[in-house]
Amino acid sequence: MGGTEHLTVERRGATLVLTMNRPEAKNALSLPLLVGLYDGWLEADADHEIRSVVLTGAGGDFCAGMDLKALAGKGMAGDQYRDRLKADPDLHWKAMLRHHRPRKPVIAAVEGYCVAGGTEILQGTDIRVAAESATFGLFEVKRGLFPIGGSTVRLPRQIPRTHALEMLLTGRPYSAGEAARIGLVGRVVPDGTALEAALEIAERINACGPLAVEAVKASVYETAGLTEAEGLASELLRGWPVFDTADAKEGARAFAEKRPAVYRRE
Repeated sequence: MGGTEHLTVERRGATLVLTMNRPEAKNALSLPLLVGLYDGWLEADADHEIRSVVLTGAGGDFCAGMDLKALAGKGMAGDQYRDRLKADPDLHWKAMLRHHRPRKPVIAAVEGYCVAGGTEILQGTDIRVAAESATFGLFEVKRGLFPIGGSTVRLPRQIPRTHALEMLLTGRPYSAGEAARIGLVGRVVPDGTALEAALEIAERINACGPLAVEAVKASVYETAGLTEAEGLASELLRGWPVFDTADAKEGARAFAEKRPAVYRRE
């Protein structure tokens, strides 16, 4: 099991739980944290026993964005982390899910602050659960900065353009209720229960056929920019092979025999 001093990695059944672990800094992004995140995404995709990933934060917050001092390596990053970034200059973007999309479903469990780079990482996740008192927002313009983690591209594709532009151009905070109303998160739960709710969703995903789940996720993203006709053609290319798998046959047998299916990624 991987991880760094700023990220903990835990297996809960078939779910990999990645916990950003800098509570004293509201889990602001450091180089060790980014390296750990990227390695976590790779671990999830490489391990066939892992069927879902939950991303959360320690100490009651999700992520308060980028820690510029930590990224500069001033006393917070060892040579091994700086060497990793030199070897792969895009590593931090991949860690933030800007340049990388895991095959496995990624569920965000948000408590407390999820702002700036935290809201940018959130846009790379697939399913999002937020605690009632969570706070969201892209504050970059208030500081004369640009939300370069992908928000000007992804946010208007995920929520209505008017809401995306208001969030991007005002730099104001959003409550969990408002984030749910505009579609940035899918579910709001009582404080302290976001991780529990995310794990419940993960368990439901884990009970499904993993080849089918991964194909469905891939199809949703692959067809996002296509015309309807192009998207439907692409869907067939992704979908038909799933019907020929042993898992598909097992699903039908399990239904007929009124028992839980045992999927083997075959």
